[in-house]
Amino acid sequence: MRDHRPILILDSGVGGLTVLREVRFKLPFERLVYVVDDAGFPYGAWGEEPLTARLIGLVGALIEAHDPKAILIACNTAFTLAGEALRDAFPARVFVGTVPAIKPAARRTRSGLISVLATPGTVRRAYTRDLIDTHARECHVRLVGSDRLAAMSEDHLRGEDVGDAALLAEIQDCFLEDGARRTDIVVLACTHYPFLVNRFREVSPWPVDWIDPAEAIARQLARVVAEVADARDREAPDTAIFTSGTCNAASRQLMAGFGLLV
Repeated sequence: MRDHRPILILDSGVGGLTVLREVRFKLPFERLVYVVDDAGFPYGAWGEEPLTARLIGLVGALIEAHDPKAILIACNTAFTLAGEALRDAFPARVFVGTVPAIKPAARRTRSGLISVLATPGTVRRAYTRDLIDTHARECHVRLVGSDRLAAMSEDHLRGEDVGDAALLAEIQDCFLEDGARRTDIVVLACTHYPFLVNRFREVSPWPVDWIDPAEAIARQLARVVAEVADARDREAPDTAIFTSGTCNAASRQLMAGFGLLV
C-alpha cells in the first residue's frame, strides 16, 4: 500500500527551493509541501530561545495539518539551532536537517584554507564549531557571517538588481591569503546562497570551489523515505504555503516556476 502523505520542506524564505529541486530529482514520486515561513524571515535575526519556540510551534501545527512522512528543515540556521529540540518534541517523526558541508570541504581542499559563508546565527552555533573540531582540525576554517545575503538572494530571484559591489562586500572576507596559500573552498552554509553562486563567481577575487549541500541533503532524505515504484496521483500537486498568509504576484510566479501551487 502506497503512502500518500507528503514530505514537508521548511525554510524561512525561498532558499529551500535549491533543496526542493534536488529532492524532486531523487524522489520524483513523492508529494511535496514547501513551507515558506515568511512571517519569521529572516531567522538569523532571531534570538535562540524565541526561534526554537517558534519552530516547535510551527512544526507542530504543520504535523497536525499535513501528517507528513518526513520533515526536511532546509535551513542551516534553523536546524543547527533547533534540530535536536524538534526531534525531542516530535520523537515519532522523521527529520532531515541541513548543516554546513564542512566535512566534504575538508576532504577536498588542497590549500587547507576553507571559508564557511553563513548567516550570523549559523556562525554562532556550537554545532558549527563542533563540525570543524570533528572534521576539519587540520584546516584553517574561517567563519563568515552575512546579515544581508539571504535577503539579497530573495531580491535576485524576484528579478531585482543586486549590485556587484554589494555582493563583494558580503563575500570578500571569505578570501584569505597565507603566503603562497589561498582559500580554495567556500561552503555555502545557507540554502539561499546557491541562487547567487554565479554572481559570486563573477565578483570573486580568484576562483574557488563553492560547495552547495543541496544534493547531499536530498540524498539523505532519499535514504529515510521509501520511494514508491509507480507514478503518484497527479491530482495531488506539490504546494507552497506562506506562513504570513499572503503571497504577492512575484512570489506566486516564482513558486509556479518550481512547480508549486500556492
